[in-house]
Amino acid sequence: MYFHLILTDNCNLCCSYCRAKAFEETGGREETATTPIEIDPFLPSELDFDLSCLYNFLKKDPSATLTFYGGEPLMRTDLVSTIVREAPVQRFMIQTNGLLLDRLSPEIINRFSTILVSLDGPEGLTDANRGKGTYRKVIQNIKKIRHNGYTKELIARMTVNESTDIAGAVHWLADNPDYSFSSIHWQLDANFCDDFSHRRFADWIKKSYNPGILSLVTDWVDHMENEGKVLRWYPFLDPMDDLLKGRQSRLRCGSGYANYSIMTDGHIAPCPVMTGMSQYYVGHIQDADPQDLAVISVYGECTDCAIFGFCGGRCLYSNITKPWGKEGRHRVCSTVKYLYRCLTDAHPRVKDLIAGGAIHPADFSHEKFNGCEIIP
Repeated sequence: MYFHLILTDNCNLCCSYCRAKAFEETGGREETATTPIEIDPFLPSELDFDLSCLYNFLKKDPSATLTFYGGEPLMRTDLVSTIVREAPVQRFMIQTNGLLLDRLSPEIINRFSTILVSLDGPEGLTDANRGKGTYRKVIQNIKKIRHNGYTKELIARMTVNESTDIAGAVHWLADNPDYSFSSIHWQLDANFCDDFSHRRFADWIKKSYNPGILSLVTDWVDHMENEGKVLRWYPFLDPMDDLLKGRQSRLRCGSGYANYSIMTDGHIAPCPVMTGMSQYYVGHIQDADPQDLAVISVYGECTDCAIFGFCGGRCLYSNITKPWGKEGRHRVCSTVKYLYRCLTDAHPRVKDLIAGGAIHPADFSHEKFNGCEIIP
């Protein structure tokens, strides 16, 4: 089983698409959650349980994976270092904004099987979203951990919105002279605020985002043909792996059935974004069995969708909370349907490249539930 461990709710950034939105005035929701959402007002902002309780819970699962999460988890480097040294798990991963990576020793850094670092593309775009100087500091820290021996997977995790040229941003991260990422994931800024009516999201999808996805899929397959290598661009990699195997997928991030989140008070939620949503908790680390947690599933109109087996419902949190209203939700779903069309159109060409020996089916293998939501 995979577990996100939320160490703190605090963060050293106030990104425009994240915490900064809490200070915006928005219109009311056009659609409400089917069940009223109850948020626990007493959830501590910092991890507030004995680590021995965590270890006793994790050791019941012989193949547990632990992903550090926040807020910004590296604001608690003390806890990260202690848990990495002591926790009885198979592997560690971390999602971080990257600004504090230099505070961890190489001994600890090199224990991570995957590090996801938040970068949105070029320096100007990243700094506009996340604060001046962020890009250069993150790149500096990435170079440092590589110099100090980190050889495992480093994923650039982008947030994309109307300010993003998706094709240009992905290519910048894949090919830029500062540091090139072979592993990239991106997620739409689409779930966390009632702001659809204030945005030009629909126009951006039509004129920029969807054309960019088509361009990127073409470039991705061209790279297979020309270089004999499958780039680990996760919104393409994971679904194409399933298309090649004729396999459908549940929710691709694993939330609620393979990937759970441990809150700062020890309660277990199906998704790290569902912090404090107590009616969806599936237990507490003090007495729960990590291999026998209740399943929280996507429901409603998603289950009747023609591409449900491709998408899996996209996002459990948004399926429950309905943050954008019907029009906004359908716009987001249109991007998934377009992604599906682009990948299914590319599927025969990928099969031909495999048949010709340019690439191999094993080139699409990857760590499941590694913190990438997969479907943007």
